[in-house]
Amino acid sequence: MANEILLDPLHVFRFEVEFTEVPLGGGAGSAIPLCRGAFSECTGLEATMEPKVIKEGGRNYGAAQRSGQVTFATVILKRGITDARHLWQWFELVNRQGAYAYRLNVTIRLMDGAGKPRLTWTLLNTLPVKFKSPDLNATAGEVGIEELHLAHEGLTLERA
Repeated sequence: MANEILLDPLHVFRFEVEFTEVPLGGGAGSAIPLCRGAFSECTGLEATMEPKVIKEGGRNYGAAQRSGQVTFATVILKRGITDARHLWQWFELVNRQGAYAYRLNVTIRLMDGAGKPRLTWTLLNTLPVKFKSPDLNATAGEVGIEELHLAHEGLTLERA
């Protein structure tokens, strides 16, 4: 403990999101970046493991716990609305045009004060499950926020 290096906590307000297509049968280095963007909010970067409880005969002080299936939360990205339609086109491609297997990997990079990536989350085989446009109101003066909800099949976290 005496030799432990203390690191400053990272601020969570500086991050970027990149959407990458991985061709079928593609190996390392074959990923194709489709778009990169800035979002105002990202929630749902979580994985939950449901433990399996095993009651063993002769074990009277509690049950044994084993790892079970992992589930992932829906990730929600929010941003100010623009006229760029890349994300809407992806949503429509999957949901209306029958490209059910068209999945993207989504990379979320948390930056430090100097703009260098420090942590990287990757959502594997991501599928858009909800696209929400902002409410329109003639008396409102704020920026409209659109949301993209993403389901995925895996979450990785790496130190940059």
